[in-house]
Amino acid sequence: MPTSNPLPPKENALFKRILKCYEQKQYKNGLKFSKQILSNPKFCEHGETLAMKGLILNNLGRKEEAYDYVRRGLRNDLKSHVCWHVYGLLQRSDRKYDEAIKCYRNALKWDKDNLQILRDLSLLQIQMRDLEGYRETRYQLLVLRPSQRASWIGYAMSYHLLKDHDMSLKILEEFRKTQQVKPFDYEHNEMLLYQNSVMVEAGMYEEALKHLEEYDEQIVDRLALSEAKGQVFLKLERLEEAANIYYGLLERSPENWAYYRGLEEALKLEKSDERLKIYKEAEEKYPKAHAPKVLPLNFLSGEVFKAFADKFMRESLHKGMPPLFVCMRTLYSDPEKVKILEELALGYVESLKEHELFHKDDTGEKESPTSLLWTYFYLAQHFDYLHQTQKALDYINTALEHTVTLIELFMVKARIYKHAGNVQEAWRCLDEAQSLDTADRYVNSKCAKYMLRADMVKEAEDMCSKFTREGVSAMENLNEMQCMWFQIECALSYQRVGKYGDALKKCIEIDRHFTEIIEDQFDFHTYCMRKMTLRAYVQLLRLEDVLRNHKFYFKAARVAIEIYLSLHDHPYTGSEEAQQKENENLSPSELKKLRNKQRKKAKQEAVRRERQKQEEQRKEQNKAKNPDAELDGPKEEELVPEKLVKLDPSQSVCRSVIFTERKPLLVLQAIKRGNNVDPNHPLFHQCAVKFLKSVQEDQKLSGTVSEVLKQSISALYGDRDAIILNNEFLKKNSKSLPHSFSGAKMMYFLDPSTKDKAITLATTLSDLEGISLENVQNVYESLKNGEFGLCEKQLASYRPQCQKLFPYATVFQTSKADTPVTNHVDASAVTVLANGEPEHVS
Repeated sequence: MPTSNPLPPKENALFKRILKCYEQKQYKNGLKFSKQILSNPKFCEHGETLAMKGLILNNLGRKEEAYDYVRRGLRNDLKSHVCWHVYGLLQRSDRKYDEAIKCYRNALKWDKDNLQILRDLSLLQIQMRDLEGYRETRYQLLVLRPSQRASWIGYAMSYHLLKDHDMSLKILEEFRKTQQVKPFDYEHNEMLLYQNSVMVEAGMYEEALKHLEEYDEQIVDRLALSEAKGQVFLKLERLEEAANIYYGLLERSPENWAYYRGLEEALKLEKSDERLKIYKEAEEKYPKAHAPKVLPLNFLSGEVFKAFADKFMRESLHKGMPPLFVCMRTLYSDPEKVKILEELALGYVESLKEHELFHKDDTGEKESPTSLLWTYFYLAQHFDYLHQTQKALDYINTALEHTVTLIELFMVKARIYKHAGNVQEAWRCLDEAQSLDTADRYVNSKCAKYMLRADMVKEAEDMCSKFTREGVSAMENLNEMQCMWFQIECALSYQRVGKYGDALKKCIEIDRHFTEIIEDQFDFHTYCMRKMTLRAYVQLLRLEDVLRNHKFYFKAARVAIEIYLSLHDHPYTGSEEAQQKENENLSPSELKKLRNKQRKKAKQEAVRRERQKQEEQRKEQNKAKNPDAELDGPKEEELVPEKLVKLDPSQSVCRSVIFTERKPLLVLQAIKRGNNVDPNHPLFHQCAVKFLKSVQEDQKLSGTVSEVLKQSISALYGDRDAIILNNEFLKKNSKSLPHSFSGAKMMYFLDPSTKDKAITLATTLSDLEGISLENVQNVYESLKNGEFGLCEKQLASYRPQCQKLFPYATVFQTSKADTPVTNHVDASAVTVLANGEPEHVS
């Protein structure tokens, strides 16, 4: 390895042994050899040896020392590619990929053909999606190592990711010509299928079909081959051949919905009776298959739909299939089908009660009592979906009287109460379900989720602790397992009760999970090239590109944004100050109790910290005993709720979205994006009105910024001001509750003298769309929180209207007397029956 500061033969041999020790993870020996070189006064400042010692120390977890040694080595030998490469490795271990890329580029200045540095650089470039740089680096690797398979594949893939399909295909074809094919060569098969997928993406359907036929014998994955042929035949409109392919695929998997869709497209079936024919044939051919019985329900109508639905529902209820409603739920967008399903189910109940048959004219054996039970079960879910809470509760209670030990009944009852707005009763129902089967993790998780909805965080943690690792708190273990549904529900609960620091902690934990998932792709860049899982690799890269669109991340980000906005409007004063003010109003006895409680809490916190300290010491000891263990990356800062709520939102990770009135161009950018997505959205309308008003009234804006804003606003809204824009919005959406509410809020915001008119507009509940519990509750909370100023009289008159619409929603109830009385099953009776013989209770 040439260097500007070469070592004599003896020391050079020691340096090579250091490199070997590092590669073999013999870190203690590496430190010993580096000490032998550095103890010599002539070489005590040898840059490359210092850098390698730093790299070894980094792998032993001694990060600060590592950086000191590497920087010292770099200062002593700035022209050494080894020093720059090592510095890049350190930056990479801390996930500072941009800095690491700079270091690798500096290393290549002094050794432009170093294979290891080029490989490391290419990994960082694809990780950061620097596709142009990735292509250049892969070309250099191909020139240096044309005999390696990964060199060709990596270079071809760089063009594919840049959407230069022609060049990618040329490279792949040149590489294919050099390959010697073995029997059942799965890796070669993957390369051929990847090459074909690039052709399909490029729209080269004729070439793709010819390619599949030419290399048919070399493609081992016959299922992937058939699916690829089917898609290409459809694209080329060679429908008869496509139909034959899909018939063959259905023989392999009669439950695959995509095959039925492909067959319908191949046969060009448009009329419902023609489409029904292929499903009847499939049902006769595959009598146990579920798909041909369900899929026709989506396109049939009238009496034909009724007959088909009747047959499917009777079979399902006879077998006792709990997810029947889930299968039928997609049909509920059609009111006619909903009416038919309701008539059928109600008819089953009457006939089963009187004749123990689904239809009184049926012949054959009588149905078992469970058929009636599952019909009640279906009807409860049916009426719950239609927001007819009382009927849903009647049917689920009837089912519970029939069989009180069936867990699914309690779960549906809990869901009914949840949809009705009574989370307290919902978690009680699930708690009963959980007590019937304490070994069921799904029921346990559902119970914990409903507890969190009822703001019972400690109880939910205790519930989850039944299935978490012993010796670690449930909250910590759930964070380790990336249990994001639990953390999101925790964040929402903390937000509701005003514990903003704890809520932010959960949001940041979720953000770290997504960061970790993105980091985890790093190892696959080399693995997928080596194993030739190229199609899956491209799918992974595309998934990672849109990973933060996931609903979990969206929910967590929304909670964090709402909290930071709230903290901006109402800054956090500190728990100590708030507690001191509260203590002034306490009596001496109450103050004594409070201090005892605080001492107890402080003691518990001290014990927790001591345990945490012991755990960290144990981990450090394990690292010392096993230095070969891989490090997990940079140590993340501990999240302390008290510190999180004191952060300035404008300095947080959400700074570009939360508070940007100081940067109107950023707001303008967000307004333009929102306008492209949905300009008529109620929340977006509020943002647009506030922005328009602020720009029109801001006297400080001048120069280029003012000119850009004026031109952009003119392009978006013309000559309209905020009041005209709001009036047009209200006129356009006069029949929608959420839109009327948003318009009313902006009416009051723009002109407080219109308060009465705005409140009347917001609280009108007749002849409007979108009257749901969530929307009505938003209006109620807004009035309650003073967003329309003081409005006690209007709030008092609005609450009974809401209570009449949603009698089970606890948010509109002032006392227990307001809660409707329903038929409850006694928990003690459940326990007795769970342990006894009788299954059906009349």
